Amino acid sequence: MKYLIQYIQFTDWLNEKIGKGISWLTTILVLVVCYDVFTRYLLKESSVAVQELEWHFFAIIFFIAAAYTLNQDRHVRVDVFYQNFSERTKLYINLFGNILFLIPFSLLVIWASADFVSNSFIIMESSPDPGGLPFRFILKSIIPIGFFLILLQGVANTFRNFLSLFGDDELVRGNNG
Repeated sequence: MKYLIQYIQFTDWLNEKIGKGISWLTTILVLVVCYDVFTRYLLKESSVAVQELEWHFFAIIFFIAAAYTLNQDRHVRVDVFYQNFSERTKLYINLFGNILFLIPFSLLVIWASADFVSNSFIIMESSPDPGGLPFRFILKSIIPIGFFLILLQGVANTFRNFLSLFGDDELVRGNNG
């Protein structure tokens, strides 16, 4: 049980640090969008590279911060019924949801994206658009990295839910239930 708790604490710490670090990209994204709007509408110029940079930053923020969002229990869920359930019922739903959906889906995406990313690295893929950004292969590698972080957090949440249901709840109190 000690190792499960250490895993939960390490994963929470890791995703907390990564999430807070990656959140600074939102400021950079806002600045890039402001620059794009300024040059496009006031200077009547447009840059494919700037537009691609916007969605590159957005993709990085989305994929890397998803595990942090899961850690903070801020992910999207349908709360129509869930909000009225007891804490114990919520723990069971989260436990089985992680085991049946989150963990297998994360593993599937990591596995399915391996060739996608590998091929992109082999050909040193860049933007097909004239004036676009090079190094698209780096952006594509964010997919398995993001889902690996989600997988780590999903396993931690599964352990946390299991220990909360069947172990000592005081030992596993964390960011989410």
